[in-house]
Amino acid sequence: MPPFVYRITKYDPAHRDERGHYTGAEDTVSDHGPVEEAYLEAVAAFAEAAGTDRLEIREPQISGFAHFGLEPPADGYGLDDLFPAGPAGFHDGALVPIAVGLELVRSMLRDNGAWCRLETEGAFAVHVGWDQYLYIGSSQPCETALARTRALGLFPERLDASPYDFAPDDPAYVQRPADADFWARLHWAVSAHRAVFLEEVFAGNASRWHRLTRDNIETVRSQLAPRARLAIWPDLLTDVDAAMTGLPDEGLVEIVWEDKDGQITSTVVDETQFEAATSQLAGARAAGVVSMDAGEDLPLFTAVLPDSDGVLRARWQTEPTPSDRDWAFLKTLRRGQIVTGTVTTIASFGVTFVDIGGFTAMINIPELSWRPFNHPSDVVCVGQEVTAEVLDVDMVGERVPLSLRAVQQDPWPRVAQMIGQVVIGPVTKIVPFGVFVRIEDREDGLQGLVHTSELDESTGDVVEVGDFLTVKIIDVDLVRRRIALSQVQALPAT
Repeated sequence: MPPFVYRITKYDPAHRDERGHYTGAEDTVSDHGPVEEAYLEAVAAFAEAAGTDRLEIREPQISGFAHFGLEPPADGYGLDDLFPAGPAGFHDGALVPIAVGLELVRSMLRDNGAWCRLETEGAFAVHVGWDQYLYIGSSQPCETALARTRALGLFPERLDASPYDFAPDDPAYVQRPADADFWARLHWAVSAHRAVFLEEVFAGNASRWHRLTRDNIETVRSQLAPRARLAIWPDLLTDVDAAMTGLPDEGLVEIVWEDKDGQITSTVVDETQFEAATSQLAGARAAGVVSMDAGEDLPLFTAVLPDSDGVLRARWQTEPTPSDRDWAFLKTLRRGQIVTGTVTTIASFGVTFVDIGGFTAMINIPELSWRPFNHPSDVVCVGQEVTAEVLDVDMVGERVPLSLRAVQQDPWPRVAQMIGQVVIGPVTKIVPFGVFVRIEDREDGLQGLVHTSELDESTGDVVEVGDFLTVKIIDVDLVRRRIALSQVQALPAT
């Protein structure tokens, strides 16, 4: 809100009791006449003083399931004839001339279905509150407009701030932008599920639904209202009767269905309207039920459309899904970062899963250790705290591979310096083309191959696992991580 903030009302401050409650005769609803016009003239006077001829719509909303205003709801929520493209034109960021802005103020004063903040960034703002309390913010003192407001019979009062200033539900929550990563994630989701539903919320309590397939994602994307909130839901159930078994005993739900022509419709109802609502589903080829209670039904993931320059200016917040929380955490990671976590699972296929602050990352077998082992449980155990390096951050697949060995000292360069040395070690494995011998005096020591051509003839077929052989290190391949040994070359010269 700009620095000069005024509350403008038709209520004379002299008619207030010691608690500040109005005790006069003015009604709390619009007179649809001279007082309403006085409010609009006051707004116009302040806008002129601030040099504002266009207003930006912020956080638009319309009445939801129930209309709690003091007047009956108007057709089209009072938006008829203001937006030629229909209600979707009433979206966050829409710029309207001052004349349209005044009609929006009129609609809000009548409390008949539509509400929004009207702003010119840093210069001007209009908020309409309950009981026809009007709040105007300006970058200028606007003495002329104040005088005009008093002459109209209204009462302006200077305030520090508007009670309707925007305040996020959770200041710490970062809303996901519908950026390139989001659309790649959406393509991935469509491929995984074959089809998903996109809920496009262009104003509070106002949405459109789109069934997405691999063939139409980009078409739907091009038709979305600017700054819309997006929610991705699993596909509807083709068994409509089964879908309706999800109706609760009480509470608000949104029923979504697709008719035989592919038209998608939704309606918000309570338990008293379930029977009437389900009767509308005759002939529907798919349907679904979404609870309106916070925390009950969550989409797969959500996002908000940024502006054309890629900047996210919409201030919507949605209830974060597990995928949204994972995305927010992944944004804090980078390749090469060192993280600490707790081993949660060692899968039967060998991958180790690690909790790194609420997100499950994974360590593939080769990244567990530089040294040989038979099973991941030889290296780590469930519940163990480990430190690892982030190898990659996959924002689309929401995967983070880690490396445990990256934070360990690599023993291979040291072994490469041992070429030419003679060592004694146990046979660990016998294969058709030779035997493997451990060349380090430790259980997980590195092993090398003594090819059959490098075995002493006297050894022949009598060597067994566990036997100790004297061998010479003849080569260390650091690329393929292989050590070549020779028993023949370790024998003393004759």
